[in-house]
Amino acid sequence: MEETISLKEIFEVLKKRLLLIILLIVGAAGISAILSFFVLTPTYQSSTQFIVNQDTNETSNVDLNQIRSNVEIINTYNDIITSNRILDQVVDEMNLTISTLALSEKISLSNSESSQVVTLTATDYDPAVAAEIANTTVEVFREDLPELMNVSNANVLSEAVVPANPSPVNPKPLLNIAIAMVLGAMVGVGLAFLFEYLDNTVKTEQDVEDKLELPILGVVSHIEEKDMMSMGKPVSINQTKERGNVSGQRKKTV
Repeated sequence: MEETISLKEIFEVLKKRLLLIILLIVGAAGISAILSFFVLTPTYQSSTQFIVNQDTNETSNVDLNQIRSNVEIINTYNDIITSNRILDQVVDEMNLTISTLALSEKISLSNSESSQVVTLTATDYDPAVAAEIANTTVEVFREDLPELMNVSNANVLSEAVVPANPSPVNPKPLLNIAIAMVLGAMVGVGLAFLFEYLDNTVKTEQDVEDKLELPILGVVSHIEEKDMMSMGKPVSINQTKERGNVSGQRKKTV
């Protein structure tokens, strides 16, 4: 027989495991906050912009350059800038202790739609180093570009500078905490339904009917001592046992 679950039963499961869900949400948010504020090292970005135009007197070449896709230009510049020829010079000039591969991972290029202005962004744990990487890379690119692509007019529009109060781009504590809370809630809800599925104990009359498929004829209630006290004169359990023993003795003597 196919089993179905109602919306009310879902809420009952969530209500039963509400404390577990809340603990997981708070725990995940706390761990994320600790990692974001005290463990992860902040990283900074610095950007510089440049533009490259072909220096030629041939009209056909000018027209061809004008219809060239910006994406193709960016890909070409990206391949040149991240090549060993450019980055090796950057590493030597800045006396960096990282490899050219690691340096290429710190550099990214982008441009606006329908624009030939290219933005080079460098990322580093030190904002001053990030700005120096961006400026040095563009300067080396400008020096080698005429030989590589027969282009001599590469102009820098804005250099990378270090602001007075640089703000890290990563980590983002609020975003990390929000994501952690969502993940904690998802894990909590999943565990709540998992525990409910694995729990095969009989707790209510409905459980008896569902598992045995038999009708309930009656229920024997459990009465505690405090319930007896609320109904009348306080009677202890020992007194109840003594009265039962006395009544039994009288019945035997009759």
